[in-house]
Amino acid sequence: MKKNALTPLCGLIIITFLLLIGLGTFLFIKPSNLPKAINLGGDFTLQSADGPVSLSDYQGKVVAMYIGYTSCPDVCLTALAIMRQAFISLPEKQQPYVAGLFISVDPERDTPKKLKTYTQFFHPAITGLTGSKEEIDAVVTQYGAFYRLVNMEGSAMGYAVDHSSRIYLIGPEGQLLQTVSHNASPVELIEALQAILSTSK
Repeated sequence: MKKNALTPLCGLIIITFLLLIGLGTFLFIKPSNLPKAINLGGDFTLQSADGPVSLSDYQGKVVAMYIGYTSCPDVCLTALAIMRQAFISLPEKQQPYVAGLFISVDPERDTPKKLKTYTQFFHPAITGLTGSKEEIDAVVTQYGAFYRLVNMEGSAMGYAVDHSSRIYLIGPEGQLLQTVSHNASPVELIEALQAILSTSK
């Protein structure tokens, strides 16, 4: 009886000991020994209502890019509204040096024409882009984003799209510099844009 009663306690002691060793190892690992982050970003070409558009077309500008879809009920609207507010709040002399890209992960419903109408509602400097599923998937992978279709039985929409929700800030030379949450304040986005603009002169 006594031997059986002690067995769980011994197991708990061993597990606790191993966890402490693991924690100690983690705390004493130097940052330089940790794996380096995978490089994300890069040029791409997709389709707008006015023809093919490449990221490299925006050389010399800071690009705020968002990946979503026009039927999105919430986060896409929030992100584009923040982008709009940031763009119009920048000093006039800086406004020509920023641009927005909205890449749709719903090519079945988001035609180039529909995307143009949608993005122009927010700001004329935001361009809507789409392409084949393969082309879109390539960009999604390039930027470490994700999406998946979700069936909505009984809904007129038929399906929704779950997707990551970040504003990607791309420098004047086409390099991905940072991401901003879709629910950041316009002030946060303005400060991030201005920081990039000030270092790129």
